[in-house]
Amino acid sequence: MKPAMLAAPLALVLAGAAPPAADPAALRSTITALVGFGTRHTLSSATDPVRGIGAARRWAAARLTAIGGTCGGCLSVETVGDTFTGPRAPGGVRVEDVLAIQRGTTDPDRVVIVQGHIDSRVSDSLDATHDAPGANDDGSGTAVVLEAARLLSKEKFPATIVYAVLSGEEQGLWGGQLLAKTAKARGWKVAAVLNNDIVGNTHGIGGEHIDDTVRVFSEGLPAAAAPDALQAVRGTGAEDDSPSRELARAFARIAASTHGLNVFAVRRPDRFQRGGDHLPFLEAGFPAVRLTEATENYDREHQDLRTEGGRRYGDTIEGVDFPYLARVASLNVAVLRELVTAPAAPQGVTIAGAVSDDTTVTWRAVPHATGYRVHWRRADGGVAWTDSRDVPAAATRLVLPHVNIDDHFFGVAALNGTAESLVTFAGVEPRPAPGATR
Repeated sequence: MKPAMLAAPLALVLAGAAPPAADPAALRSTITALVGFGTRHTLSSATDPVRGIGAARRWAAARLTAIGGTCGGCLSVETVGDTFTGPRAPGGVRVEDVLAIQRGTTDPDRVVIVQGHIDSRVSDSLDATHDAPGANDDGSGTAVVLEAARLLSKEKFPATIVYAVLSGEEQGLWGGQLLAKTAKARGWKVAAVLNNDIVGNTHGIGGEHIDDTVRVFSEGLPAAAAPDALQAVRGTGAEDDSPSRELARAFARIAASTHGLNVFAVRRPDRFQRGGDHLPFLEAGFPAVRLTEATENYDREHQDLRTEGGRRYGDTIEGVDFPYLARVASLNVAVLRELVTAPAAPQGVTIAGAVSDDTTVTWRAVPHATGYRVHWRRADGGVAWTDSRDVPAAATRLVLPHVNIDDHFFGVAALNGTAESLVTFAGVEPRPAPGATR
């Protein structure tokens, strides 16, 4: 898949500075440490100093604290927790998420989250005793989070980054539920959630070897939308333009302009009949996507360590392609960096131009925006934005001559230099009340 290129490649963001690249050796060191805890099953020991989920979480917190120490305490590290009960934890279990918060300088309430789950499992979802290395599921995602913290903590950004190491995913997406609930309770304006889960393998169960592509899953119809909002989506043809879909488009655009890593943008919330820790955020109304390697090896996922008929099973470190994982991590870093540098996505974006050959796009001003980018594409074409026009910060309206409203879709992004927010899809201008003059 070749994503369409859009204007303003990320290589120009922040006065020409290229996004920092992830280090395969650092990623290997993280996953080696995680595998060394034997099992990280959510029901394993929370108190053993060297084995189990508790030791792994404390190690992650210490690692994030050490990273914060190199930037003068720029990371605020904390652990949030709650007790959950379900079929995979019938006696109840305390689930804890380790968070490192890099507070923004001018827009700190706007938050972008990058996350992976630290817990692991084997064939039996209740087996908390046997070794469950979890090198790829989801040691790889956890390693991406820690590497992003190591690289991005060296800079300052307008918005806030939350680096989140979750647990309880394998038992019921409980770490995601806990963090989504925390975000709501704290009043975070969550602009995006980047969920990395199984992002380090390049050899598929069918023998495929794919090391140049990562899948990005995104929802179309928002899970949290009210009936009237869904009616508006259907009425404007916006089924492919949810905030989460726009986040997936940002991944494709930035990947094409920075790393040569293709994004296979899958237009469903997750893999078929499967789920991940981004789903609770979608249910809470936050934009979120899941990143997963292009080809999975199911012999290495949720399997007891064993060899049968010459076939090896188990999620061991030998199944992780570290140069590939480094590219996935670098892509996360590039997307994070642009989103927390850019202003908030515009609100109140509408279009007008029925029975006219021109379309007028309007939006509300965004604090700290240095300009806006108005996007459009043909309504019978692909999902990528194909045309755009930049306007200055003082503008909140643009007339597009001879661009027919019936034949195109429209959206607006806010700019900070060349850093671009997510695109906000343009809806219809509110109709006047009966009897009102037009």
